Amino acid sequence: MTDDERLRRWRLVLGGGDADGTGLGLEGLDSRMDAALSAVYDQGGREGGLGASAPRVARWLGDIRTYFPSTVVQVMQKDAIEKLNLTRLLLEPEMLEAVEPDVHLVGTLLALNRVMPDQARESARAVVRKVVDELERRLAQKTRAAVTGALDRSARTHRPKRVADIDWDRTIRANLKNYLPERNTVVPSRLVGYARRQRSVQREVVLCIDQSGSMAASVVYSSVFGAVLASTRSLKTSLVVFDTAVVDLTDQLHDPVELLFGTQLGGGTDINRAIAYCQGLITRPTDSIFILISDLYEGGVRAEMLRRVAAMTQAGVQVIVLLALSDEGAPFYDHENAAALAAMGVPAFACTPDAFPDLMAAAIERRDIARWAERHLAV
Repeated sequence: MTDDERLRRWRLVLGGGDADGTGLGLEGLDSRMDAALSAVYDQGGREGGLGASAPRVARWLGDIRTYFPSTVVQVMQKDAIEKLNLTRLLLEPEMLEAVEPDVHLVGTLLALNRVMPDQARESARAVVRKVVDELERRLAQKTRAAVTGALDRSARTHRPKRVADIDWDRTIRANLKNYLPERNTVVPSRLVGYARRQRSVQREVVLCIDQSGSMAASVVYSSVFGAVLASTRSLKTSLVVFDTAVVDLTDQLHDPVELLFGTQLGGGTDINRAIAYCQGLITRPTDSIFILISDLYEGGVRAEMLRRVAAMTQAGVQVIVLLALSDEGAPFYDHENAAALAAMGVPAFACTPDAFPDLMAAAIERRDIARWAERHLAV
């Protein structure tokens, strides 16, 4: 990199003015890129600014999509919405047509769902649909493969009833010590196979999602995963969202976009009430997986919430608590409640979307979730 190029990059980073120390002026494309950056980042976003002018914001959105890659555009959009209070402008259809769709934008639109005018609603749905479709393309195949494989492994038996049910590869590996060189064969004293393939439900999965404002990205990812899990016949999947009220959205799992628009981001939190409802959904405790996705800030009765979790684990339910299901790591969360859960054998940790399929496989096989989290994630 030449000295001139290094100086140019520092100038774009520092933003110009007497204090940046470069003394460099910008022209042409660089000048336009600098103006787009200045609108958000100069003087806390107020010197350049975008004001409350929808046409000016639309031009700015078009500019940043021209000058920067989509990953940078998504960051700049998020910063502009937060720093310049552009939330209300997102209710205008022309704004929604100009933005780069991403998970954070979907969270903002869902938070505005109740105040969104009818003319903006279809544009908002198109944005949400685009993001959801992309997430499904990225995550669905991996999730189905992990879950199906785990269900198959959990159904293994050492007494296969038919030759067709024998897993010959694993049977041979298990009996290599019985190899007879003179006959060039392995004596299978122990068979490894699959139990008769079951058409009925093998596991019940209940996703219980905190829809407070800080959990927006987790709500989006959870809805997509819920739809994927619901498409697996061997799983009975339920999805419940909560704040101070509890809403069962299981009947919307066939369409994650409709499901997302059934949420209401923001508000208080009553985890105990949500868990109480979910307990009623579980009919086979030892074959059930309960996943609570929450920052654990309880506005309800804390002692009762912990008692319910303890009762579920004692009944044989596989209980998992995720502080977040997103790429952003653990949010602010209630450390006291997390510690109380860990003391009863229920660790609380953040999980990335890419790791979630393997987490589901571990849960289905009833592996030690705390050990799994130590190996795969930063708890």
